[in-house]
Amino acid sequence: MRKYLFSAGFALLVAATSASITMTTPPAFASQIKYVVNNVPITTGDIQHRAAFLRLQRRKGDAANEMIEQTLRLAEAKRLGIRIGDAQVDAAYQRFATTNKMQLKQLDGVMAQSGVGKEHFKEFIRAQMAWNQALTARHRSESGGGAMSEQDAVRRMLDKGGAKPTAMEYMLQQVIFVVPAAERSATLAKRKREADAMRARFNGCNTSRQFAKGLIDVTVRDLGRVLAPQLPPEWADQIKATKVGGATPTRQTDRGVEFIGICSSREVSDDKAAQMVFQSEGSTGKDADELSKKYVEELRKKARIVER
Repeated sequence: MRKYLFSAGFALLVAATSASITMTTPPAFASQIKYVVNNVPITTGDIQHRAAFLRLQRRKGDAANEMIEQTLRLAEAKRLGIRIGDAQVDAAYQRFATTNKMQLKQLDGVMAQSGVGKEHFKEFIRAQMAWNQALTARHRSESGGGAMSEQDAVRRMLDKGGAKPTAMEYMLQQVIFVVPAAERSATLAKRKREADAMRARFNGCNTSRQFAKGLIDVTVRDLGRVLAPQLPPEWADQIKATKVGGATPTRQTDRGVEFIGICSSREVSDDKAAQMVFQSEGSTGKDADELSKKYVEELRKKARIVER
């Protein structure tokens, strides 16, 4: 059920705009409550920021409606117990800047000068990440709670004329440089340097604990065997791009700074792989868009939306 947070066109537009937009004066938005959605206020400032976001994407849309739907999605994610921490959002924001060969200050400048604002963009990221998880939970619920047996998955795939699929199976190890919440602002940068240094020395899972011995508050966890469709969405692309014996780039998380080592990988073809691949393929693309639209419509019908 994972979907891209940003279109390629939007990414290129932001990168291209970074040099030219910084000379203009950012618009100042007044802020009065315009809508109240299930007791959550949406201000005129929120709507103006979203309108600027639409202009930056060169996309047509109703800014007020988008903010109402975003509010409904975040509320539903909260009801489901889904929490996207600031560290996860900051990491996604950083990845967006890095992917577009921009420094954080450049991206901050684009968001400020375009009238979007980095905080509005980050809240958009948070909503997208939370909604993807909510959609995944909904899809599993509608498909029988994810309880489809491996044999049933194989049978359904064969009935559709497909062959039993293969999937990459990874043996993974997670290394966490723990940063307590109370010390985050003071020590996060130092811990990231330490994590980057260990990651640079990483040459396989057998030696990682030895490297970690002399370090304070470093946890090494064996994650065992994980099939590609089961990889955590936030790590999947990096794991797939990393060679065996190597490690992913470090990431800031709620726990601190982490990276994942690739102990081994192999292609497997069995019923478990078929089950995972079938379920992942059944929750992408057009199906995901249709499920999202249906889900939001249901939330909207039950919501109390008051216009001021």
